[in-house]
Amino acid sequence: MRKSLIIVSVLILVLVATVGAQYLWQSRGPGLVSPSANALRVATWNVHYIMARRDDGRWGLERWQQRKAPLAATFAALEADIVAFQEMETFEGSDDDTVNLARSWLLDTNPDYSAAAVGDWRVFPSTQPIFYRTERFDLLEQGWFFLSETPDVIYSRTFDGSYPAFVSWAVFRDRQNDAEFRVVNAHLDYSSGENRTRSVALMTDRMVPWIAGNEAVILAGDLNALAGSSLHDKLEQAGLTFVPVKGATYHLDRGLNLFGAIDHIAHTEKLQPIGEAMVVRERLGPVWPSDHYPVVVDYRGSGS
Repeated sequence: MRKSLIIVSVLILVLVATVGAQYLWQSRGPGLVSPSANALRVATWNVHYIMARRDDGRWGLERWQQRKAPLAATFAALEADIVAFQEMETFEGSDDDTVNLARSWLLDTNPDYSAAAVGDWRVFPSTQPIFYRTERFDLLEQGWFFLSETPDVIYSRTFDGSYPAFVSWAVFRDRQNDAEFRVVNAHLDYSSGENRTRSVALMTDRMVPWIAGNEAVILAGDLNALAGSSLHDKLEQAGLTFVPVKGATYHLDRGLNLFGAIDHIAHTEKLQPIGEAMVVRERLGPVWPSDHYPVVVDYRGSGS
């Protein structure tokens, strides 16, 4: 009996040490620094939807009242020029996006930003907005396509019939250098590898003409795939380069950094990153604003 207890105790210690080492390893990476002059700072952030029909629970309305201040504080800390959001939705059981608490809250508290990739929810899915500084950028064009057999049919379900997933995009002109660039904002299915594979094939087909046209293109989003995956390979073969992200970007809403990054930013050759990707892992308030950390990349200008 005594020997069994010793063995169990050793196994527990080994497990604790392994988890601790993994946590430390997945917490590595450069911290957030202020952007250099004339840099283009791009961020991607899955902010988790709000369940409008629930008052309690982690993602209900009561928790939103706790999340909103840390959300605003983290957004301000990013000092980003462009932020691609995923899951910025107040879900009421339908596709109606008339009420979007997180989007309205951040725009109201940050009047120097506007939202691209938004519109009347009946004709434009608006839960993946791209925020941009209105003083610096002009919005030239915006669009979307769904990751499905019928990509141009709004709210069409994914390839295996699961919940709709889509890509939003916007084209901007940078007034600092009169250069144009396109931001592509993606959120891939977390549960189905087949959906992710077919989604990336569709995304590649849609982006190839932009890349072949020598556009400056930035892909940002929650890909639900670790760096070095076949999905990354497919996108890199199309002409994108991913900025390596060290450590975890998804933390289970508890600050638990247990596996590598699933949120990523990539670019075409017309854009040159400055330094490494930064992951913001500080909790700026009593609760985490989301179960994902923001990922931030600085670029030298915005192409030409």
